[in-house]
Amino acid sequence: MMELIKTFLLAMTPIGELRIAIPMAVTIYGLNPIIAYIVSVLGNLFIVAILLTLLNKVSSFLSRYSSFFKRFFDKLFSHTRDKYQDKVVKYGPYLLILFVAIPLPITGGWTASLISFVFGIPIKKAFPLITLGILIAGLIVGFLTVFGVAINDYFGTQTLIGFLLLLLIIFVIYRSLFKKI
Repeated sequence: MMELIKTFLLAMTPIGELRIAIPMAVTIYGLNPIIAYIVSVLGNLFIVAILLTLLNKVSSFLSRYSSFFKRFFDKLFSHTRDKYQDKVVKYGPYLLILFVAIPLPITGGWTASLISFVFGIPIKKAFPLITLGILIAGLIVGFLTVFGVAINDYFGTQTLIGFLLLLLIIFVIYRSLFKKI
């Protein structure tokens, strides 16, 4: 039972989300990959629902009672909208699915919640899109975790490290190509 709670809480963290929760649950806590997937997705969705609900209320409250926070949020919104408005207009809110579904660092439910907040995407539209992205990312992370465990079990740690280095190289190439788009 404690393993399930730990997995749920790990999935709520801003940096790791289910990208950390699923591998930890399967490899360290010994959970079934399907159970790890379900608990991690639920934990990630729980924090996304809280963020989508509270971000606007907290920023409005802080802006109303503090000139520092009012300037901070005004500057944050204007800078971010100016810099990324073209991409959001081009891809629309469906960018949230793609953004969350690719399990890379800083692309998850937390960041997608912030994006929907900054760009004013309504909660009723943002939550299902972020949910779909989380489900896809969870499947990818779950598959990679099971695949990594199988490589380690059958071929050894050196092969697993080589596979991880290959994934790192693919990630670097992907990022360099994505910046050009």
